[in-house]
Amino acid sequence: MAETWNKKERERKKQQKRKEKEERRLERKNNARDGNNLENMLAYLDENGNLSSTPSVLTKKIKSKNTETDEHKKPAKTEESVRKGTVRFFDQSKGYGFIEEDKTQKSFFVHINSLTHQIKKEDKVMFEIEMTHKGASAVKVELDDQ
Repeated sequence: MAETWNKKERERKKQQKRKEKEERRLERKNNARDGNNLENMLAYLDENGNLSSTPSVLTKKIKSKNTETDEHKKPAKTEESVRKGTVRFFDQSKGYGFIEEDKTQKSFFVHINSLTHQIKKEDKVMFEIEMTHKGASAVKVELDDQ
């Protein structure tokens, strides 16, 4: 089967482009500077927090000698950590709402997974605040018996 001239010409141009591309790739490879490879661009932190060009191996293991004292260092739940407020909005089907704190009148997001009891609009509740990636949220939400 004979190829047409147009087909031959297109094939010749493709071959020429491939050859030029390979030549450019080899030229870049040959002219590459040593300072541009990944290993030379990496920086490491040593155990003191200083930058260095070589990785350091941490051989020190920090162990707690007394676990009882570590438990005492954890902040205990105080009455101040438990806040009181009113449910201003809660959508049961979507599973979220907002609680307004009584003292500061600030509004906090609450998700249905943070509830210990079912709540509805205008319920008086007690809750704690937890910082999430989107901001402060109410957690451990319970109905206020008073």
